[in-house]
Amino acid sequence: MSKSRRLRSMMQVDFRRLFTTSRLPIFLLIALMMPVLILTMTTMVGGTEVTNPQTGAVTTMEAFTNTWQVIGTESGTDMMAMDMTTMVNINLIFFMAGVFVCLFVADDFRSGYAKNLFTVRSHKMDYVISKTVSGCIAGALMLLAFFIGAVIGGGAAGLPFTLGAAGVIGLVMCMMAKILLMPVFVPIAVAVSVFGKSRSWLSILLFAFAGMLLFMMIPMLTPLDAGIMNVGLCLAGGVMFGIGLCKVSEMLLRRQDLV
Repeated sequence: MSKSRRLRSMMQVDFRRLFTTSRLPIFLLIALMMPVLILTMTTMVGGTEVTNPQTGAVTTMEAFTNTWQVIGTESGTDMMAMDMTTMVNINLIFFMAGVFVCLFVADDFRSGYAKNLFTVRSHKMDYVISKTVSGCIAGALMLLAFFIGAVIGGGAAGLPFTLGAAGVIGLVMCMMAKILLMPVFVPIAVAVSVFGKSRSWLSILLFAFAGMLLFMMIPMLTPLDAGIMNVGLCLAGGVMFGIGLCKVSEMLLRRQDLV
């Protein structure tokens, strides 16, 4: 069997598992409901003052003032700020996608599928590429589900949908950049998953640690007023990370026992 046919066959198996199991719909539902809950709950408590009984310091609860803040912030704003509007937004989906991939790969080792697969076929790179592509598709679907949920949540919370300087093109470019940035995070999840094998808890912890190192880069690369340069940078980063980490994953599979 040729290399392309082997890869296509493996991807068909992964896509069938991806769209026939209940795990993906559950993650998509969570991604859909997240912005609805975030926008409605923060709108309800926004402006509320909380007094620390020990220090007497008064803290005002922050809230979103525009629906699209849950998607991103415009360039020129303080993207390193550790507040609710910059931390609790669509960028959390990158972590959700990583967790999904960790569980997806761990199932292969836990069920014995990976061991049987590599006993019959020794082409580990095909396995890595298939998992990376299917994980990126799942992550892209979660991003789109979050976007739909943001529209629903913004309407339910009564928040404006004005785009300001970003415009519709900026919003579209922002979403494209985020989707193209997914191949940076998914290969990390695949690499730590083939290292952790059936220990999904270990894979998730390792991915969370690695993901936190890159998390603050997301708003800078994918601002709400993104342009073609942002899309190009995310595409280039995704290709470089994808190729490099696929090689790392293949090396890990070759150098350890598949149990």
